[in-house]
Amino acid sequence: MTGAPEPAAPTGWRRRGATGLLLCGMAAALAALVLTSCTLGAYPVPAGGVLASVQHRMGLGGAGLDRVAESVLWNVRLPRVVLALLVGASLGCAGALMQGVFGNPLAEPGVIGVSSGAAVGAVCCISLGVTFLGTWTVPVAAFAGGLVTVLLVYALSRSGGRSEVVTLILTGIAVNAFAGALIGLFVFFADTAAVNQIAFWQLGSLSGATWPKVLAVLPCAVLGLAAAPFAARRLDLLALGERSARHLGVDVERLRVALVLVIALLTAAAVSVSGIIGFVGLVVPHLLRMAAGPGHRFLIGGSALGGAVVLLAGDLAARTLAAPAELPLGVLTAFLGSPLFFWLLRRTRRTQGGWA
Repeated sequence: MTGAPEPAAPTGWRRRGATGLLLCGMAAALAALVLTSCTLGAYPVPAGGVLASVQHRMGLGGAGLDRVAESVLWNVRLPRVVLALLVGASLGCAGALMQGVFGNPLAEPGVIGVSSGAAVGAVCCISLGVTFLGTWTVPVAAFAGGLVTVLLVYALSRSGGRSEVVTLILTGIAVNAFAGALIGLFVFFADTAAVNQIAFWQLGSLSGATWPKVLAVLPCAVLGLAAAPFAARRLDLLALGERSARHLGVDVERLRVALVLVIALLTAAAVSVSGIIGFVGLVVPHLLRMAAGPGHRFLIGGSALGGAVVLLAGDLAARTLAAPAELPLGVLTAFLGSPLFFWLLRRTRRTQGGWA
């Protein structure tokens, strides 16, 4: 008598195992990228020296580096690495939230104009020389611009009680064009110093990373990243449809308004220090959804981690591929992200706008 075949492992167990492996892989990649980014550059610093210097600064033993290497590591490399992690995590998390709020996989702060709107707020302050809040002036202006833009796009893209992906993209194109016109107008009236700063916003870069900039963006990024996971369960219910979510006790409009504020906060935090860096918030959540499923409990945190990995890798490539020159980070991400966006657009069209 032949034995019965072994029962297949439950799908939930397999998915949790795949999710755990994916998280471990991303965490390992992030640790390797952090160490590599600290060592590579015009003045190389040995990996062992980096670890020893960190231990020395934390009072855990170890020996410090020579004066030049110590200065390069702590005043140039580490601020840039930390800023890349904050910006990438903010953009990745904002993209996951945006896709959940709008109910389609092609929503992303940059694609629908939130990044451009935040940049307009920042560029306005730069060109007019507004500094009434000191170092907080540009982040606050970027937050206001991003918030106004996302509310406008959200209102214009709704039809019949839901957001249509085609309307969303077309509205984003229009908003991006209008934001570009405003930036051009500010450039026309700005002085030479302001024009150089505005060029930073348009190209996107982390070359000006400093510890004060890290401290300026840190509260916004931490607040947004800490608040986002609390919406995971309600976003899963919202994915079932607005009517079903309401029957299950979700206040849909309140949820969307609250998440719009979180998205604007995260995007403004990123744009305020890095300029416009597109496609991170679009591609990272979409690829993670394809790999591990649509559950937001994993997707929100995973997108933050994946965004940090992607942006740190992109920044490392931007400053090493054409050394001693440096490629603009926003140009590099757009160059690589545009083909992926085109592929995702065609794939979504084949599935009639459903989740990938």
